[in-house]
Amino acid sequence: MKKATTPTSAVKHIQSGDHVYIHTAGATPNVLVDAMTTRADELKGVEIYHMHTEGKAPYTKPEYQSAFHVNSFFLGANCRSATAEGYADFIPSFLSEIPLMFRNGVVPIDVAMIQVSPPDRHGFCSLGISVDASKAAVDVAKTVIAQINPKMPRTHGDGVIHMSCFVDYIEVDEDLPELPPHPLTAEEQKIGEHIAELIEDRSTLQLGIGAIPDAVLSCLGNHKDLGIHTEMFSDGVVPLVEKGVITNKYKTRHKDVIVSGFLLGSRKLYDFVDDNPMVRMLDIQYVNDTAVIRKMPKMISINSAIEVDITGQVSADSIGTRMYSGVGGQMDFIRGASLSPGGKPIIALPSVTARGDSKISSILKPGAGVVTTRAHVHYIVTEYGVADLYGKNLRQRAKSLIDIAHPDHRETLTREAFERFKQF
Repeated sequence: MKKATTPTSAVKHIQSGDHVYIHTAGATPNVLVDAMTTRADELKGVEIYHMHTEGKAPYTKPEYQSAFHVNSFFLGANCRSATAEGYADFIPSFLSEIPLMFRNGVVPIDVAMIQVSPPDRHGFCSLGISVDASKAAVDVAKTVIAQINPKMPRTHGDGVIHMSCFVDYIEVDEDLPELPPHPLTAEEQKIGEHIAELIEDRSTLQLGIGAIPDAVLSCLGNHKDLGIHTEMFSDGVVPLVEKGVITNKYKTRHKDVIVSGFLLGSRKLYDFVDDNPMVRMLDIQYVNDTAVIRKMPKMISINSAIEVDITGQVSADSIGTRMYSGVGGQMDFIRGASLSPGGKPIIALPSVTARGDSKISSILKPGAGVVTTRAHVHYIVTEYGVADLYGKNLRQRAKSLIDIAHPDHRETLTREAFERFKQF
């Protein structure tokens, strides 16, 4: 069996002009990333592809522009400035389609840099907490370079990869990035309560990461036999499994099993999924397939937004023209849940920004991207209540949304709605 090498030696396989994929979120192989970046003087025109990554992303620095060009499918904090300043780019795409882009060659991948668990006695490693589109990148890459870390959980599902697939690998022993839960605000807790009232027993949930998903989960303690089929999850799921609230007993696909594509949270979460047959980490092309999602009864999709206009258009990837995050899996699950028998697609957001500006507006900011169209939207939730927009005309939608806007902004929104619709 091939022996471990040094980071400097491992990244020598990257050549000028290569298309390099970097593993997602908490699985970002930052030792390899740093080693690659130190070769900036030797490289030219390397195309970097990734979704959200954890770490400093040093290759985004302007002085490395001739060596590395960054293409993000989802912007994290480490890439926003570079994208805004014009020396990195964003690729808008549904999360479910990113693996397909790799597999059909629309986005060619020459090198995949990944972080994996140590091999078992048969030589098989695990992609651990991040299978998502990374499995597809590994499948198509000409060269796979691995960072083997005993802190990476071994997860069940699609992320199994044999060491023979690695052209080189390094060994590290370092903590994975963690995102521990934070205290909820009163507004977030109220949003969680409103959403919990929409969720029936035996529902299957899709929910992301952050305060609002945590708030929802904290309000589900009296529910029964919930299931999880989601692109990602975090710590809030664990207590509900331990309490017997999440059982997955009534899922029509992957019964008794939590299905996800990636996860990010605390060490407790990573220990929970380690060698846990109740958790199956699968290829995101499958997890986020609308045809799969819609076949699960009572599918509940909970997603966030940056801004919603009074007709129901949802901006979730940009603040005006400034790119902030990405399309992600919002539309995959919004559409899937809306077609599910008894399903409910939900968009949740606080009524105001940290500066007190209304997140419900008469029109979206100029240049803002519409991630979920007004035709796809069903439920919008703020701390002030729930607006059910499905089957409603534009005036009815405006009235419902103004009712859940912050009271300080309702008069202005009403006036602007009257100017727009003439009768209101």
